[in-house]
Amino acid sequence: MPCMRTPTGSPSRRGPARSSPGGAHRRERRDRRGLCLALVLSPVVANLHAMTPTESAIPSTFQAVGQTTLRFLGFKIYDARLLAPQGAALDAFEQHPFALELTYARRLEGKLIAERSLIEMRRIGNFSDAQAQRWMAWMQQAFPDVNTGDRLTGVHAGKGRCRFFHNAQLRGEFDDATFTRLFFGIWLHPQTSAPALRRALIGADR
Repeated sequence: MPCMRTPTGSPSRRGPARSSPGGAHRRERRDRRGLCLALVLSPVVANLHAMTPTESAIPSTFQAVGQTTLRFLGFKIYDARLLAPQGAALDAFEQHPFALELTYARRLEGKLIAERSLIEMRRIGNFSDAQAQRWMAWMQQAFPDVNTGDRLTGVHAGKGRCRFFHNAQLRGEFDDATFTRLFFGIWLHPQTSAPALRRALIGADR
């Protein structure tokens, strides 16, 4: 962007600067560059403070169980990693605490992630329209738009509770056993639409 260009060369050493239309124009451009740079950097600094997590997304006692990559028509969508205490296999995933971490390889809208999640949840089990509306509202709160390199992490905390993080920042915490089971079933239930991905995540191929 024009406002990010930096001047080249070194300052003049010929003595005091003379007042001229050209000099005033250069000073105006320099001031404008400085203002633009400040406007660009200010939100970056603010975001660094805002992104400092108050709690870790993945408990330190969790170990990697399995990991894999989801592709669609040859395009990489995300890398997926499943973690759990002692790295145990998770055939009966709803009975154990664990964390599922997705690292995205492309930009996706949070609303589309939520809508697709609801479609995939219907493969795992039935639920009412009222539940669908409530869960869609939850997921739109929990899932922001993601860019390349962003991480969305879902933590299955046990007893029907789950937490969702975006880049280690808590986005939502829900206490609904049916939602929790169906949502994580997208990846871990035997009826998943991606059985090879499931096998890799639960360590079945090891």
